[in-house]
Amino acid sequence: MFIMRSLMTCPLTAWAVFNRSRHCYGIVISISALVAVLPASAAAQFDLGHEPKRTAAIALVAERLSLRTLIDLALANNPELAAGAFERDAAAARAQGAEAARLPRVTVEGGYTAYGDDARLVAAHANGELGAFGSQILNADVVLRVPLYTGGRLVAELNAAQLLEAASSQRLSRSKSDLIFNVSSLYYAQLAQIRLIGALVASRDVLASQLQRVQALVNERKAAKVDALRTEVKLADVRQRLLREQNGLDILRRTLLNLLGEDTGERQIVLVDALQKPALDARPLAVLTQLALAQRADIQAAQTELDAQNARIAAARAGNAPTLNLLAAAGGRKLYGISQQPVGSDSQDTTYRIGLSFDMPLFDGGRTAARVAEESAKLAALQARFDKLRLQVRLEIETAYTALTSALERLASTEQLAALAAENLHIEQEKYALSRGTLFDVLDAQSALTEAQATHIRALADANTAAAQLSWASAENLL
Repeated sequence: MFIMRSLMTCPLTAWAVFNRSRHCYGIVISISALVAVLPASAAAQFDLGHEPKRTAAIALVAERLSLRTLIDLALANNPELAAGAFERDAAAARAQGAEAARLPRVTVEGGYTAYGDDARLVAAHANGELGAFGSQILNADVVLRVPLYTGGRLVAELNAAQLLEAASSQRLSRSKSDLIFNVSSLYYAQLAQIRLIGALVASRDVLASQLQRVQALVNERKAAKVDALRTEVKLADVRQRLLREQNGLDILRRTLLNLLGEDTGERQIVLVDALQKPALDARPLAVLTQLALAQRADIQAAQTELDAQNARIAAARAGNAPTLNLLAAAGGRKLYGISQQPVGSDSQDTTYRIGLSFDMPLFDGGRTAARVAEESAKLAALQARFDKLRLQVRLEIETAYTALTSALERLASTEQLAALAAENLHIEQEKYALSRGTLFDVLDAQSALTEAQATHIRALADANTAAAQLSWASAENLL
C-alpha cells in the first residue's frame, strides 16, 4: 500500500486499495500530492498574511499530537480496521460452530399422525395381547444423537475453520501495518509541507521588502518602473503558490482525519515532531526480502488459507465415506380418535429406545466429485495468488530500498544546492545594492533559492516515506 510516492507538485492523487487486503485497505497518495498539502492548523505556525484573527482562533483549539498518538487514534477508530476485527470474530464463531458439530446433540422432537386405518398405540409383545386402537397419534421425544464416524469430514471441517480463523487474525495484523504506514506517510508529508510553507513565506517576505525598496528607488527616479512591476509579478506568483499549498493542505488534513475515523473533517491538529533525515538500512536487500517473506502477516495468511483449502478438499472427499451415529430417545405417545380400548389398556404410553444409524452413499449423481473438483480449483487459484503475492513482496522491498537509497542521495545534493542558492541570492542582493547588478538577477536568484529549498524538502519527505515504506514492506515495526 503505497500511500505516498513522489513530489509535491501535483494537487492530490488518491487511489483506494484493499487487498490485502481485502484486508489491506489503504489509501495511496503520491508524495507529490502529500507534500503539497498540510493541515490548516499547521499553517497557523506561519504568518501567511491572511485572516490573522481566524488563525489565532485555530491556534486556541488545535491539538498538538505526535505521530504515535495519531497512530493510536487510527488503530482505535479506523472503520476499516474495525471491520477487519469483526471479520476475525466471525471466523472465530465459524470455528466454534465447526467444533460444536462434533459434539452430541440433544433435541426435542414431536409429531402428529392421522391414519386411514386405525393404528395400535403400543406394539403387541405377545400373540393375542389386547391393546388400544385409534386414528390419530400424538408423540413427543427427547432425542440424543452422537456422531461416531463421518469419514473424517467433521475433523477436516474443524481444521479448515480454525485455519481460516488464524488467517483472519493475520489479515487483521497486516491491515494494522497498512494503517500505521498510511498515517506515518501522511504525517511525514505534513511535516515537509510545514517547511515548504515556511520557505514560501520567507520568499514572500523577501520579495515584499524588495518591492518596497524598488518602489522607493522608483519614487526617487533611481530605478525604472518596470523593475517594480517585475517584483510584483514574482510576489504574486509566490502568493498564489502559497494559496495553492493551503488548499492542498486542507485535503491532506481531511485525508488524515478520515484515517482517524473522523466524519466531520473539522478537527484541527498541530504536529509536534520534526522531520529528520532517516538512516539507510545496512542489511542487504536479499536479507530484507527473506525477512519479509518469513514474517509478513499477509504472506502467513495466504499460506494458512492454502492449508485451510487443503482441509476443505479432505472434507469434500469424505462425502464418499460412510457415517455412523448413535441415536437414543425417550418420550411419550398419546392416542386420539380411539376406536378400541380394552379394559386395562391405556391411551398413552412412554417409550425408550437406543440404537445405531448407518449411512453408506452408493450413488449421488456425481455431487461429491463435483465438490472435490470445485475445492481443488479453489486451491489452485489460491496457490497462484500466493505466488503472485510473493513476487509482489519482492517488488515492494526492492522499490522501497531503491527509493530510500535514491532519496538519501538526493537529500545530500539538494542540501548543498540550497546552500549555494542562498549564497548566490546574497551576492546578487549585494551587487544590486551597489548598482553592479540588475533586479532581474536578484529575482532570478530568489526564485532559484525557493525552488532549491522546495526540492530539498521533497527529498527529505521522500526519504522518510521510503524508510517507512521499507519497514512496512519488510514487516518491521513502524512505531
